[in-house]
Amino acid sequence: MNYFTISLLNSPLNPLTYCYDIELTVGTVVEISLRSRSLQGVVLVQCAEPDFKTTAITQVLTQEYSLKQMKAAKFISSYYFCSLGEALQLFTPYGVNRKMGNGEPLAQGKGEEARVKGKDRGDSSLILSSKQTEALAFLQEHPVSLLFGDTGSGKTEIYMKWFEEVLAEGKRVLFLMPEISLTPQMEIRLKEHFGEAVVMWHSKVTKPTKKKLLEKIHSGEAKIIAGARSALFLPVDDLGLIVVDEEHDDSYKASSRPRYHARDMAIYMGKLYDVPVLLGSATPSLNSYVKYPHFRLKGGHFSAVRHFSFEKSRDAITERVESNIVATVAKEEQAMLFIPTRANYKYLICESCGHTHECPYCSVAMSLHRKSNAIKCHYCNFSERVPKACSKCQHEMLVSERLGTAEAVYQFGERHPDIRVGQFDRDAVSTQNKLKKLLKAFNNREIDLLIGTQMLSKGHDYHDVTLAVILGLDNQLNMGDYRAREKALSLLIQIAGRSGRKKEAEVLVQSYNQAFFEPYIGQYEKFLEDEKQFRQGLYPPYTKLARIMFAHKYANKAEEAMQEMVERLRLQENIEIVGYGVSQIEKIASKYRYQILLRASKTTDLLKAIKQSKNALAEVDIDPIEFS
Repeated sequence: MNYFTISLLNSPLNPLTYCYDIELTVGTVVEISLRSRSLQGVVLVQCAEPDFKTTAITQVLTQEYSLKQMKAAKFISSYYFCSLGEALQLFTPYGVNRKMGNGEPLAQGKGEEARVKGKDRGDSSLILSSKQTEALAFLQEHPVSLLFGDTGSGKTEIYMKWFEEVLAEGKRVLFLMPEISLTPQMEIRLKEHFGEAVVMWHSKVTKPTKKKLLEKIHSGEAKIIAGARSALFLPVDDLGLIVVDEEHDDSYKASSRPRYHARDMAIYMGKLYDVPVLLGSATPSLNSYVKYPHFRLKGGHFSAVRHFSFEKSRDAITERVESNIVATVAKEEQAMLFIPTRANYKYLICESCGHTHECPYCSVAMSLHRKSNAIKCHYCNFSERVPKACSKCQHEMLVSERLGTAEAVYQFGERHPDIRVGQFDRDAVSTQNKLKKLLKAFNNREIDLLIGTQMLSKGHDYHDVTLAVILGLDNQLNMGDYRAREKALSLLIQIAGRSGRKKEAEVLVQSYNQAFFEPYIGQYEKFLEDEKQFRQGLYPPYTKLARIMFAHKYANKAEEAMQEMVERLRLQENIEIVGYGVSQIEKIASKYRYQILLRASKTTDLLKAIKQSKNALAEVDIDPIEFS
């Protein structure tokens, strides 16, 4: 009998010992039984016979994790404070019969034929400008580099030219985008040039389609694997390049355990597989700007001019906003309206006593959804019918604060029924087909006004937009977040960049902070240089942060766990407890929340202190981007 240490997939439990009558290799996926439940696990190591009774492995499956996948999972487990089983669950294993060894390149077969005979190498070679050629040469000199290019400056053409060269070497490309809202237009561009060598991978792909895509990946037929952050963990060995587009986007950071950052993991994977990593953005994060060599690509293919103007107002469709949109549509041109919140309004407030109608399970206000006549919590998804009176004083006049996308769509429909309005947020665009349909309708001029949330800023090409209206930037700027300035300015520039592709465009910004925004428009690098001084010695990229969270249905239990860890942390060296106490949002899903914020100069000091101090209730978020 042989004995093995098994990591349970997607389980927080530590590895367990099981037995089997034949030897198994490291990385083999098996089926085991635990407390009458059938689970899957991964063989970590063969071990000596233990001094306790063991259960036999139920079945050996035809799947296997490569040694490199195992190594990456161990890094995720250690750095992001999760179990090895939770880290391994991120990865898609290899089919045993289709893999040519642990981490070795695939044999040339069907994939090579497809590369030569198909459209994989492009119908015609891309021709870059002299500046783009200079950029590509610079980027190829570095293991990790940043392409800092204005909207429309030709970043995608540089990506694709490098893709051509990688494919010509018989290797493959991994192309990451922050979320699926970016994939439809990019899919068209890639497939027009590389044909069936392109596969698109993201959470909305159905199981049958995923099976077909995996077959193409296993066979080597898929040469360009593009998609959201989960694409990073597909079973691809013969990589020649990893590209992380829109590297600044917060969607790359996972919001639940394992709380990894896909951009940072892409850089780790680049080192592991010994391939270059290219980061790209028009508004790069200060972290990447400071850490990696960059090439500045200014200007673009579009010669049209954008005129910026500001209006001192707070989240409202003012007479100026409305008249500008009406005038734009009257000229048979298109407009975009950015609103920071979805649904109808962010809050329902009693006009008499000022009480905010909160979720009964979370300490947050509920959002009004007019279509369903309901109010909904965007944290735990609890919903109920719109109340007729205040739950505190029974006053029947409830007023709303902060305009939402659905309400703006409704308002324009009521006042201007001749204007064709589209809603672009997670409520209206819940599937990939709805996304493709909406983008197609807008680009075909079947929609005059597109009203949406941050999805509007996600790198789409809109060719006939001559007016972009941006509301709610002050909300972002005033958040309790060390990156608030960076996020607000980046959002302004990204949304403005969707306009003025063919004709002159106006960008109307509602803000009381014109003095902050205006000097940096068109000079994002000036902002980054100034921001360096603001963060020096205090915040990333010059320090490391960690957020430790505690949640329990009893507030005193969560507070006790936090206090216990604070006392342990005070005994550690080379770290600073920035603060601790009740979380900004005190309760979510009936659990009370407390937190600790830590800072250190070195990653090793921070990780060591947390490992020696954490307790069972502590949830660790390394390199946090969310603080509420």
